[in-house]
Amino acid sequence: MKAIVLVGGFGTRLRPVTYAVPKQLIPIAGKPLLYHVLDLLPPETEEVVLATGYKADLLDAYVRAHPVRWPVRTVPEAEPLGTGGGMRNASAGISDPFFLLNSDVVASADLTAMRAAHLARTGIGTMALYEVADTKPFGVAALAAGDRITAFVEKPDAKDAPSHWINAGLAIWSRSVIDEVPGGRAVSFESEIVPGLLARGVYGFRLTGYWDDAGTPERLLRCQRLLFDDHRGGAGGVPKGAFGSGPVAAMTGARAAGASFGRYVTLGFDSVIEPGAHVEDSVLMDGVRVDRDASVLGSILGPRVRVRPGREVRGQTLGEGAEV
Repeated sequence: MKAIVLVGGFGTRLRPVTYAVPKQLIPIAGKPLLYHVLDLLPPETEEVVLATGYKADLLDAYVRAHPVRWPVRTVPEAEPLGTGGGMRNASAGISDPFFLLNSDVVASADLTAMRAAHLARTGIGTMALYEVADTKPFGVAALAAGDRITAFVEKPDAKDAPSHWINAGLAIWSRSVIDEVPGGRAVSFESEIVPGLLARGVYGFRLTGYWDDAGTPERLLRCQRLLFDDHRGGAGGVPKGAFGSGPVAAMTGARAAGASFGRYVTLGFDSVIEPGAHVEDSVLMDGVRVDRDASVLGSILGPRVRVRPGREVRGQTLGEGAEV
């Protein structure tokens, strides 16, 4: 099987960081969010197709410079096409069936098991579902016997939600669903196409373990905590010469001798944390500098941000080159 990964969003809720960097390249637990999504794919996946849009050139350059175990190619869209249009735009040569993944999902999902469940049925699609208390931000499925999906409602009010099982952004579809997506305009696959496919057999695959999407600063940091707790953030500990609990995932060139760390920190390439500074529950991207005796708590700092001596950054999202 091949996989289409939808990477076309603007990341508006993660601005100002995403003015310079697409959200899929924000590092959490030691590597870009996109790469944690790719980790979910079975080893025998034949090819990954990235349906790109916003800052497609940066994504293409990054995956070329940092290859993964599968062949990866990017297919940019000239204008925003939505989830359905992006899928159709990237579908040339796709397998039957194929994986369809959102690029901002962090989960402990077993896609090999989901593939087996899909092939054991005769339906057109299988959608991973996750149970949540607040369904309003998500697409919600109604389930019948055998977990067949009988209704699918995108972002309903609580009183209208047919269940608490939401679309987890991981799916397997027959190639024929691409024919249902109209060309020449933006299309929401979830709201415009999926309801019309249900009569042809769409099934749920209930996820256990953990799941979240990294669409907001708070959720992105929560995703990082989930990954670290699942030991998907490297060896843990703190950088050489530093103090504290960690875990800290330090990328190449990061320096932090004499600094201290709480839990759940990513340090981007060539970042510098000076002696006496303290960082916890944060993402510091490439080239960030935290000066002596400053602190960064529960924050996301974009590339080349500088925190001056003695300053505290708490609960903030700062864009490229900011200085505080």
